[in-house]
Order: sequence, then C-alpha cells, then structure tokens
Amino acid sequence: MKHAAGLLLSAIKLDRESKKSVSVQLYLGLRAIILSGGLRPGERLPATRTLAQEIGVSRTTVIDAIDRLVSEGMLVSKVGSGTFVSGTLESQQLRVQEAPSKPVEYEKPRLSYTINHAEKAFAPRAWLPHRARAFVTALPALDAFPLAHWARISSRQMRSDRGEVMGYGQPKGYQPLRRAIAMHLSALKGVNCDPEQIFITSGAQHAFSLIAKLLLNPGDRVWMENPGASGARNAFLSEGAELMPISIDDEGLVVKEGLRKAPHFRLAFVTPSHQQPLGHVMSLSRRFELLKAAEEAQAFIVEDDYDGEFYFGNAPQPALLSIDASKRVFYVGTFSKSLFPSLRLGFVVVPDHVVDAFDRTFMSWVSGPPTATQAIVADFMDEGHFATHIRMMRRMYKARYEALMEVSKKLEGAVDVRETSGGFHTTAYLAPGIDDAEVIAQAAEKEITLTSLARYCLEPLADKGLVLGFGCASPDDIRNGIEKMRDLPALRPKLV
Repeated sequence: MKHAAGLLLSAIKLDRESKKSVSVQLYLGLRAIILSGGLRPGERLPATRTLAQEIGVSRTTVIDAIDRLVSEGMLVSKVGSGTFVSGTLESQQLRVQEAPSKPVEYEKPRLSYTINHAEKAFAPRAWLPHRARAFVTALPALDAFPLAHWARISSRQMRSDRGEVMGYGQPKGYQPLRRAIAMHLSALKGVNCDPEQIFITSGAQHAFSLIAKLLLNPGDRVWMENPGASGARNAFLSEGAELMPISIDDEGLVVKEGLRKAPHFRLAFVTPSHQQPLGHVMSLSRRFELLKAAEEAQAFIVEDDYDGEFYFGNAPQPALLSIDASKRVFYVGTFSKSLFPSLRLGFVVVPDHVVDAFDRTFMSWVSGPPTATQAIVADFMDEGHFATHIRMMRRMYKARYEALMEVSKKLEGAVDVRETSGGFHTTAYLAPGIDDAEVIAQAAEKEITLTSLARYCLEPLADKGLVLGFGCASPDDIRNGIEKMRDLPALRPKLV
C-alpha cells in the first residue's frame, strides 16, 4: 500500500491561504484521484493517522474528508478492515486519454423547430452593461443606491419567520409586494388594479416570455416598434411569432402602418411612456387609436414601462393601461432600473379576465424570484424608501441629462443629440457619411461605450445614430466622454 499512498500523497496540493477550508481541499483532492483512476476500485486507503501525518493536517480533518466521500458512495468503510474505494466505480471511472491530434467535431444538438428558426433572428443582448462609464445605456446610478436602508431591511427579514421567507412562497408572488406595487401604480401612473391582477416575475424578460407562451401560436403576427426593445423581440420569436416592424413618429407607434401590414395581428408591443430607444411619448390620440385597433382585431397589447418613474416634466405620463376600457393591455414593469438590475425582479399586471389563466400557469410550473427578495422590496416600498429614492434619482438623472445636452454642443456638425423627456438615455444622429460602427470601435479604444441605434431595429433606418446613456455616469464623466469623442478620427472631419 505504500506505493499507492505515495502516489496519493504527492497528488494532493493544499493551499493554506485559500478561501476553501483544508478539509474541503483534501476532500476534493481525494475525490479527483478516485475519479481519475489513481486509486482502483477495491483498493484500501492508508489509515487516517498515516494520511494526517504525511499531509500535515489533523486527523479530524482527514476523517471529515473521508466521511464525505463515504456518504457519496465513493468510499466504503469496513469496521476492523479499513476504508476502500467503492467497487461500483469500476465502470464509471474517468480514464486519462491522449489528447486527439485534431479537434473532435461533435454533431450539433437537435433543437426544436421553433427555437432553431427563432435564434437566427434574435437581437444580440450580450452587450448588456456591467461597468458604469460614459455612455453606457440601461444601467442606473448604482453608486447612489441607499444600501444602508437595504441592508437593515434585509437583516430584519432574515430574522423573521423562516417559513415565510425561506419556503416556496405564494406562486404569483409575495402578497405585500403585490399590494405595494398596486399602490405605487395608482399614485404614479393612474392605474387602478387589484393586487390579484399582479404577478411577480424574474424581471421584465420573464414577463414577456410568459405572455408570449400564453398568448402566441407559431405564425401569429406581432406588431413591434421599429426601432424597439430587443428583449421582448426575442421572447416573441421564441414562440414562433412573425414580427411586423412598425415605424415610430413623434406621436409613437404608427398604427395605420400596422393595420396596413398586419390587420389581423395577435399582439402589439409598445413603450408609450418613453419609447425605447427614441424617447418619444405616445400621444393620447395615438393611444386611443391603438386600443381601438386591438379591440377590433381581438388582439392584446404589451405595455413595457421600463423607466417610467424617471420623468423630467411636472407630471409623469399616465400608463396606457389607465385608459384601457376594453381590457386589452398587459402592463410590464421592472425594478432593474428603479432599484438595481441584479434583483431580477419584475411584474406584470394582467387584464382581470386573464387572471385565471395566469394563476393556473404560476401554480403549475412557473417559479418566481426568492420570497426573501420580494419581502425586502415590499418593506423598502412600504417604509417610503422607494419613493424617496425615485425622487432623488429623478433629480440626479435630470442634472446628468442637462450636462450632456450642454456639452454635446461641442459635437455639432458631426453628432446631433436629441432631447428627451425622461429616463437615462437619449439618441444622437450622425451626420451623413459617418460610419456608426467605426465611431463605436474608436470610442471603445478610449473606454467610451456607445451603442448603435441599428441594434434596436428589425428593419434598417434611413439615418445612422447612437444611443447615449447618462444614468450611470457623473457629469464630469459625461464631459470627459464628449471631449474624447471630439478627438475620434471618424467624427473630426465633420465637427463645426
């Protein structure tokens, strides 16, 4: 056994400075040797005292590691005889093979017909931001979030009833959170809904996927804003929908174009309070026109209010849902912008005659975010921290927007930055002859993040442009970013 013990001991490396305990490292080392065939099935391990002395750890540490392997069935302990490698591993052990001279080509997995065709048209989402800098879009000012209040509430929730915060929870979502959301929507967006109409989801994307799964059949036509949100687009494509790009003008989605392209549509997707990404607010007349078209076609509307809390005017824009008399609107909201993205927390308000269908779905197979997270957000809202945070962020985003508009004058002739009424991004159009891809690549070299307007399009637009985020960048970062853009070779010839 000395030969096996020697091999065994020489293969195990322990890092005393590692975050993993010595016991865990020893367990993983022994496990790897067993699985790789270093110890054969039926072979006896050295005594725990011998292992402890040779490795330089306590016998208790060795016993703990071996006990874990015994519980997994990899080792068998026999009283009076010792500990042996389990014989059941004989046909399962991994064998060390020579590396192939050339890469092995594996057959591609067979995907469903729907997803195989849908993924070819998916909008890219790998560019979702992770680092705050100019001019990242979709990322709020994380440095301004009140973590002290959040930590206090989190600690209190973790000391509360374990069955409430650690169990499976209510399928459609934590009731106090649904009630808090209903009150918030009533006060801010003019929406009067029952908490039973609200379903908590793992972000807005989850809500879009559920709506698509419940309402769409392959081939159903969906009106999509062009340009428009890419996440919803991918959700509808995943169900085999046929997406119809509908133009945007100053009043919002051009309903007449939608009726001309697809009068028998099943679903319309809109961002009426702050169009994504152009920033237009849908006019009241256009809202009624859209609602009438949906009623006549027996279709539904998905209203995405992704950043509706952050308006710059004297009053927020009411939700489309607030004037929906025919009960055709699904209202989707998210806390990714109002709180922070990693919460993965959103919600959908469904028409009351569809509540039963959603209830059955959530009872049958849908799992939402952790109850503890929902409970923290509910308390955060009930104690007034959410409203205070929104007011503070609204002032901050307005100041950053004004800084952007002021300094962007230095780009005149090359870049036309457009005004917006809320949120934390705006659009900018490039002068004729400027290549947006070239501008984006040159900006990236200077650690500036620019996003092409084309990424939001199902059909290309006549003019090339950019989407500029200002939410996660300080006024100084914004000014420095514009100064760096002035030096981009692609823009310099057009600057006034």
